[in-house]
Amino acid sequence: MDEKFRLITRNLEEVLTEEELKALLESGQPLKHYIGFEISGKLHIGYLFVALKIKDLQDAGAETIIWLADLHSAINDKLDGNIETIRKVARGYFTDAFKILFQCVGGDPDKLQFKLTSEEYAKNPDFWMTVLEVGKTTSLARTKRSITIMGREESDDIDTAKLFYPIMQAADIFLLGVNIAHAGIDQRKVHVIARDSASALKKPKPIAIHHPILLGLSAPENITGEADEIAMKAKMSKSKPGSGISIHDSPDQIRQTINGAYAPEGQVENNPILNWTKYLVFYSDGSLVISRKNEHGGDITYSSYDDLEKDYQEKKLHPMDLKMAVAEWLIAKLEPARKYFENPARKTALEEIERLTSFLS
Repeated sequence: MDEKFRLITRNLEEVLTEEELKALLESGQPLKHYIGFEISGKLHIGYLFVALKIKDLQDAGAETIIWLADLHSAINDKLDGNIETIRKVARGYFTDAFKILFQCVGGDPDKLQFKLTSEEYAKNPDFWMTVLEVGKTTSLARTKRSITIMGREESDDIDTAKLFYPIMQAADIFLLGVNIAHAGIDQRKVHVIARDSASALKKPKPIAIHHPILLGLSAPENITGEADEIAMKAKMSKSKPGSGISIHDSPDQIRQTINGAYAPEGQVENNPILNWTKYLVFYSDGSLVISRKNEHGGDITYSSYDDLEKDYQEKKLHPMDLKMAVAEWLIAKLEPARKYFENPARKTALEEIERLTSFLS
């Protein structure tokens, strides 16, 4: 039980609540966990971090549902809000891409359950009653504050459908009957709505686990707001060239992007390269070999992130040396995904997805 608790809670930003999680583990109930994804195009490196966290849940014995949120994506205007394009990308690309990425981190993709939101809603017409019940427990003001989970500012100038988004997402938890709801810290508000609604709906209160968000590689902006809103604004964005890496990028593309990343010498705070080093390379008892010329100190192997960060802060480890090492680590880690999509049939499917999404948001 202690090992399961350690696996589930490591590298998280928050658990709501640890006491409830311990009680769940002690109860012996099967662990049922879900995480939802909008469908918006090719997978980026942030999904690698999420895959590592899902593997923790899998190793702890949890059943995992990957929720392909096609309706939510359409409401949030992903892929121009075209539901047919969204579904095609979800089933024709996202599922296979996430499976091979999960394999990259040592997980068993055959144990993941992929469910498409619109299909599950059609099978469960009572879902909309749950949406109404959750809505009755939630004020309009709170719902409007919660649209930040969509990467949008709180505003009156939005279409009405977007107000349904957080209520639908909270109701998804009850539809799926999960006891562990999982998302990035940017989704915190909707999980709190679900937890607060549970008593009124006479349903078990879900445990919510929130992982941190990988920083984008660009220089940080002066961002204010609550922790979940800051995380949303600081993450990788397709609208910011050079802020992230696709799982399909070539070795040269990865090296070039990492080489141009923001990483001031000696600065630890808001340093995306250190952020990626901590949450990817050293996610679980990792190590990193830094190759250097003899005049620059020679090669060194770090088996502890804390030691690496200390040397970086004291300027004993140069940013370019760390960048080079992180780039090579990513190239090696993502190699199975690159090779998977070199298969002619899969490459054709990927090219079709790129064609469908190249001119869309």
